[in-house]
Amino acid sequence: MNERYSRQVLFPGIGKEGQVKISSKHVLIIGAGALGSGSAEVLTRAGVGKLTIIDRDYVEASNLQRQQLYTEEDVAEKLPKAAAAEKRLLAINSDVEVVSIIGDATPQLLEELVVGVDVMIDATDNFETRMAMNDVSQKYNVPWIYGACVGSFGMTFSMIPGKTPCLNCLLRSIPLQGMTCDTGGIISPAVQMVIAHQTAEALKMLVEDWDSVRTSFVSFDLWRNQYTSLKMSKAKFAGCLSCGEDRTYPYLDHENMTKTTVLCGRDTVQIRPSSVGEISLERLAGQLSSLGYVVKGNPYLVSVEMGEERMVIFQDGRALIHGTKDLTHAKSIYQRILG
Repeated sequence: MNERYSRQVLFPGIGKEGQVKISSKHVLIIGAGALGSGSAEVLTRAGVGKLTIIDRDYVEASNLQRQQLYTEEDVAEKLPKAAAAEKRLLAINSDVEVVSIIGDATPQLLEELVVGVDVMIDATDNFETRMAMNDVSQKYNVPWIYGACVGSFGMTFSMIPGKTPCLNCLLRSIPLQGMTCDTGGIISPAVQMVIAHQTAEALKMLVEDWDSVRTSFVSFDLWRNQYTSLKMSKAKFAGCLSCGEDRTYPYLDHENMTKTTVLCGRDTVQIRPSSVGEISLERLAGQLSSLGYVVKGNPYLVSVEMGEERMVIFQDGRALIHGTKDLTHAKSIYQRILG
């Protein structure tokens, strides 16, 4: 057994057999921000066999306070979080197969990525993606671990198809919508607490110790010294369209995914083109420069300065328009730049 994992192997809950299982498993992390980068590091250090991480954003200075994988160099280079995470994770443990995807976690992409996955970890910032994750989990029988935090507050819940309520069921009992934005600020210890819960549950699932998996809903407030654990078995709803008797997986309807949305807690609008197709960033940068725009870029994106607004364009045609929450205005900028 690799000396790297010697202390982990000494832990009775894992042992040599458990370490072998961990090294053969595949984890999918949706989001590479605070929760995603932290969970990815923990699982990479633990020696998971394969880690796939998807994220649609790039590293900014405000991320460094709590998103532990990233550096000032990543900010200066405007590296996509998924690419920066892959680079750092491989430097931590080159034995782990790391697959990074720069893009939006659409239902179609999630259905493609979930094949062969043992556990999914929620590290996204919006319920549209979470609901798609939830339906993918139920359809393909893959457990996933919900997590969210804001301020000094956090919450987690492990969802096991066929055993626990799903997120759609949970929303009938617990108001989770308020956890989608970080407009109230965030302290790093709250992030770390959620990461600890999520990755501990993930390790239990990876070693197949299902009896130890927590099935209660946990919430806490570190600043106010509050910790709550709620049993949720009665929340399971037979008529649920995601996990019930006549399930239809409504959130996997690709047409239900919004193509234009305001990003959580930010003056930023994301626009996702109807048809997916790669564009030449080098050619686009040249064209925009010739028109007098201030253009910066790297192999993953092109950034265009437009006075108080800025547009960042990715290779798949997806764009972030910074400096506005007005969807109509953002669409006009997108059309003006990309036609």
